[in-house]
Amino acid sequence: MNLFTDFEDRIKNALENLDIVKEKRSELDFGRVNAEPPRDSAHGDVATNAAMVLAKPLGTNPRALADLISEKLREDADISEVSVAGPGFINVRLSRAYWQRLLARMVESGTDFGRSALGDGRKVNVEYVSANPTGPMHVGHCRGAVVGDALANLLAFAGYEVTKEYYINDAGSQIDVLARSVFLRYREALGEAVGDIPAGLYPGDYLVPVGEALKQEFGTKLRGMPEEQWLPIVKDRAIDAMMAMIREDLTALNVTHEVFYSERSLHADGATAIRTAINDLTYKGHVYKGTLPPPKGQLPEDWEDREQVLFRSTEVGDDIDRPLIKSDGSYTYFAADVAYFKDKYDRGFNEMIYVLGADHGGYVKRLEAVARAVSGGSAKLTVLLCQLVKLYRNGEPVKMSKRSGDFVTLRDVVEEVGRDPVRFMMLYRKNSEPLDFDFAKVTEQSKDNPVFYVQYAHARCMSVFRQAREAFPDLDTDSKILSKAVLKDIGDASELQLVAKLAEYPRVIEQAAQAQEPHRLAFYLYDLASAFHAHWNKGKDQPELRFVNDKNRELSIARLGLVYAVASVLKSGLHIVGAEAKEEMR
Repeated sequence: MNLFTDFEDRIKNALENLDIVKEKRSELDFGRVNAEPPRDSAHGDVATNAAMVLAKPLGTNPRALADLISEKLREDADISEVSVAGPGFINVRLSRAYWQRLLARMVESGTDFGRSALGDGRKVNVEYVSANPTGPMHVGHCRGAVVGDALANLLAFAGYEVTKEYYINDAGSQIDVLARSVFLRYREALGEAVGDIPAGLYPGDYLVPVGEALKQEFGTKLRGMPEEQWLPIVKDRAIDAMMAMIREDLTALNVTHEVFYSERSLHADGATAIRTAINDLTYKGHVYKGTLPPPKGQLPEDWEDREQVLFRSTEVGDDIDRPLIKSDGSYTYFAADVAYFKDKYDRGFNEMIYVLGADHGGYVKRLEAVARAVSGGSAKLTVLLCQLVKLYRNGEPVKMSKRSGDFVTLRDVVEEVGRDPVRFMMLYRKNSEPLDFDFAKVTEQSKDNPVFYVQYAHARCMSVFRQAREAFPDLDTDSKILSKAVLKDIGDASELQLVAKLAEYPRVIEQAAQAQEPHRLAFYLYDLASAFHAHWNKGKDQPELRFVNDKNRELSIARLGLVYAVASVLKSGLHIVGAEAKEEMR
């Protein structure tokens, strides 16, 4: 249950019952009325802007309207106090009984607390990572992998039907380069001295096993073939080997995809999929033959000073029209992008999210234009750009270079610091902001290390239950028993503050899902962990606040309910992030 949605409805109901509102109801827009946590929790539990946004259309001043609304709200048995602040903001404090009932529902719901029907089962395709299959994943791919995976988990928890997809870029010129690089390693496996890897080929040692595998499969047979015969064979083996490596890297990071979509499939059967997509755009009036002026700066690969088949993308929001078919009749890379989007749309997705690196910023408008043209404006396409990750070790930069082969792989990072620190820290900044990742700091056992602090909070919750079983060996910690106990024995101000922080979780889930910003969840988990640790520390100085009191069984059971709720929300949030909720930490 979303507390703030609940009270937004109650506030609107109070408004409906005001005479001043009844007279002008048809002229009022309640859409701007909201209920949210106050900036300062000392002011109350819920704040609303109702008087501020409705005073003008009602022909009154906000303060006077706030007083009228407050009178109505005071009739609500779940509200213990209403106050008006500043020019007309209304602050509401909730009753102890309300908090107890809400906590009981949290306990009953367990890790499903916060789960939302916001998405209403709408189908969403989240495409992320989609690294070229030319080598192991490096740390530059890591952030997009985590952001995309966590966002997909978040959307699923918020009620969307989500498909996680990886687009395999296996049809470009880089695949020819990969195959030639692998063939060189094959010759090396046969005993040839290949010397330094020529410029333009991939030099990484990760290709050595692929060359060895070709030797085992074909012996010297490929060596005697002309390139046009061995190239497609080596391409297939190289792509399979690279994708197996990439899948292993993703598994190490706890990143999963339901669909791996091959770009080469779009070029199969005479590129039927691409031709069909272009015909569809032509039928809708978005394609013409013409020439393009030379773009400013460096010329792109697909620019020609000749008549081409062009997508009239400027009419659907792009900066320039885009070539689809070159003057020689071959399809551009962009034509494959059009066909790929159409395939997603034809699969029933009305919402598509692309998680790309910051270097793909130029793709945003063209992809949005494709979505408008193909779907007639019915599909929603969002591109999330992930800024660079800078690696440090004790404050000193760690250098990486993908082209030289001397780069930091994703697996290197995961094996050194662990999967959970990588995932959590990749979400501890908004994806559009640069992120500094220090190997030393993410393994610290301190409050300054967010993932440790959050996991430690869950481990502490589990330790409370172990203490309780030692104090009361026959204790039954079934959630139904705990939910009943909290209805009467949870009431200390410090405990209720912790319940209030827990109550924010459904709102965080919905807002993070709507904004497509999974970093909000990471921030919330840290705040919840901080609130729990603070309450724990109060128990050191005030024994009466401790969760387990071996002299008071009933109170201990009630407080175990509170701990159960904290642990459930931490576990739920960590699962969405893709990290483990630790039972113990040493």
